[in-house]
Amino acid sequence: MTRPRNWLTTALRLVAGIAIAVPAALLLGASPAAAHPMPHSVVQLDVYKDSVTARLELPVGDLATASGIDLSTIESTALPTKAEAVRTYLAQHIRPTTLKGEAWQVSIGALSLGRTQQTSTGPYRELVAKAVLTPPASADVRHFTLNYDVIVHQVVTHVTLVSVRQDWAAGRVHGDGATQVGTIRLDVRHMKVPPLTVDLGKGSAWRGFVAMLELGGEHILTGTDHLLFLLILLLPAPLRAAGGRWRGLVGARAALGRIGRITLAFTAGHSVALAATALGQLEIPGWPVEAFIAASILVGAIHAIRPLFPGREAVVAGVFGLGHGMAFSFVLAEMHLSTGQLVTSLLGFNLGIELVQLLLVCLALPSLLVLARLRLQPALRVGGALLTGTAALGWLADRLGAPNPVARAADSAGSHTTLMLAALALAAVLAVGWTLATRRRASSEQGDGVRLRARSRPEAETEAAAG
Repeated sequence: MTRPRNWLTTALRLVAGIAIAVPAALLLGASPAAAHPMPHSVVQLDVYKDSVTARLELPVGDLATASGIDLSTIESTALPTKAEAVRTYLAQHIRPTTLKGEAWQVSIGALSLGRTQQTSTGPYRELVAKAVLTPPASADVRHFTLNYDVIVHQVVTHVTLVSVRQDWAAGRVHGDGATQVGTIRLDVRHMKVPPLTVDLGKGSAWRGFVAMLELGGEHILTGTDHLLFLLILLLPAPLRAAGGRWRGLVGARAALGRIGRITLAFTAGHSVALAATALGQLEIPGWPVEAFIAASILVGAIHAIRPLFPGREAVVAGVFGLGHGMAFSFVLAEMHLSTGQLVTSLLGFNLGIELVQLLLVCLALPSLLVLARLRLQPALRVGGALLTGTAALGWLADRLGAPNPVARAADSAGSHTTLMLAALALAAVLAVGWTLATRRRASSEQGDGVRLRARSRPEAETEAAAG
C-alpha cells in the first residue's frame, strides 16, 4: 500500500525539480545585457529665432538593428567612412512640419561617437548627431509637428525622449538642464509611430532679457577669478604707498574715492570689451583670454604685497577689465542669437553683472576700511594676497595646458556662493558695528575730556580770584 504512494511522491518531486531547474538555467545563461533595461534615445532641442537645432543621442546597438549601419566596432577616426550613410538615414527619418503640414528643411551636421550610461543601464556606446531644422519663411518655430522614427520604427521597445535645452524667448538660457516636451514610441495597437506635437508656448523678448539679467549676475557671482581680481585690487586701496611699501592710511574719503574709481574702471573696461566682442561677433580663442585673466589676478596679488602701480589702480583695472569682458562674451557667443536678441541679451547680461558686482563691493567695503586700521592688517593683507596669487598661478598653469589640483580647488570655490555672500554680509555687519562702537567710545572720551576741562575752569578762576 505504501510503495505506490512513495513512487508517486518521487515522481512529483522530480517534475517540480525540473520545473525549477530549467527556468533557472535559462536565467543564468542569459546575456548580461538582458539583465537591465535597454537605453533610450534622447533628442535635445535648442530653439532659435529662425531655426531649431536638435542634438540626437542614439545607442549604436539599436541604431544598427534599425538601420543596418553598424558602428559598434569602428573607431571614432573611422566614423567619416560611415558618415554619408548615417546622414542619409537620419534625414529620411526626421521630418518636422508646420502644424498645417508644410515640410521643414533638415540638415544633418556633426557626428561623433562616445560612451555613456543612463539610469538603470550599463555603459554603452552612442552616436551623437546634430540636426538643424529650418521651417518655411515666416513659420512659427515654437509650434510644429515632429515626425521622428529614427529607431522606433524597427525596435518596437525603443523610446525617444524629446526635451528643450535652450530657448531664449522662454527664458531658458543656461543650457545646463532640459525640460521634457514629449515622448516618441511605437503605438502597438496600430503599429505606427505617431508624430509629436511640439508646443513651446509664447515667447517674449522680456523673458529673454530677465533670463540674461539673472545669468549675468550668476556668472559674476560664480566667476571666482573675476571676483578675486577686483577684490585683490581693492584690498590695498585704503593704504598709502611710500618707499616701495604700503605704509599708513590715506583717510576714509580718499579710500572711498579709490575704491569707486577702481570699480568704475573695471566696469567700463569689461563693458566695452563685452559689447565690442559680442556685437562684432569676433571669434577669439578662449585659452589666451583665460590665461590673461589669471595673469591679471597674479599681478593684482603682487601689488597687494608690494605697490607696483600706486595711484594708478583704476587704469590697471580698466585695462585688465578688457580681458575679463572678452571672457564674458564667450557666454553670449555660445547661444547663437539673432542681432535683436543679442542686443537685448547684452544689456541684460551686463546689467546683471554690474548689479551683483555693486552688491559685492558694498558688502566688502566696510571690511576693507576696518581691515586697514587693524594692527593685523599687514599679516591679513599679505596672507590674502599669497592665497590669491597661489590660485592665480594654478589657473595660469591650467589654462596653458597643465591641469592641477590648485586650479580645480579654486574653480570649486565658485560653487559656494551662498556661503560667500553670508560671510561677506556677516563681515560687513561686524565691521559696521566695530566702527560705530569705536566712534561712540571716542565720542564718549571726548565728552569726558570736555566736561573735565569745564569742571577745572571754575576752580582755576576761583584760585585766580583768591590770589
